Amino acid sequence: MSFDGEPATARPARAGRPRDQRIDSSVLDATCAVLEESGYARLTLEEVARRAHTTKPAIYRRWTNRQHLVLAALGAHLGDVSTPDTGCTLCDLNEGINVFVAAFRRIRPEVIGPLLAECATDSGLHGAFMTTLFDPPRAAVAAMLDRAVARGDLRADLDRDLVLDMLGSLVHYRALFGHAPTSEDEVERAVEALLRGIATDYPALVEHTRQLAAGHAPHA
Repeated sequence: MSFDGEPATARPARAGRPRDQRIDSSVLDATCAVLEESGYARLTLEEVARRAHTTKPAIYRRWTNRQHLVLAALGAHLGDVSTPDTGCTLCDLNEGINVFVAAFRRIRPEVIGPLLAECATDSGLHGAFMTTLFDPPRAAVAAMLDRAVARGDLRADLDRDLVLDMLGSLVHYRALFGHAPTSEDEVERAVEALLRGIATDYPALVEHTRQLAAGHAPHA
């Protein structure tokens, strides 16, 4: 359903002056601020409109329901998070996972949990949730794994989706339930434990990492 009770379907474009992108930005910033202060369940469009110095109809014209507005705000908040490509598999996975842990740490569990619950029963909303919050880090880590396989660092027969789920749990599980923080040391231990099973030569990966840390070029 839309904010005003109408079905949450795409509304036809209206003729007239172009949409003011400044309002879009202000509304998304205001939404993030309210989420940070009050969580998802207590977010109201009245408060978002007040902070954005706009009106509820202006918000209605841009997002068909509260869930889509919040997803847009969180997507803008997370931004285009890039992952490293240094040629060092152990380094890249550690740093890459920490990038996403840090990004999701900025979103309160009181936001992600209730938002997922509301999106779960609607296929369109669930798809939007996955596209916005789940798929980008998964695709980035998948690219890191593919590069490592191409270099010969990881086994070619690894179960890519299973490995992605195991690595992704470091980000999503604790972000969703908020029961414990995820430190860089924990990420490092988890990545190392996983690589012991899927690396073609784990001691060689560790030696490569050691040489890079020491400032030495690895031997060909």
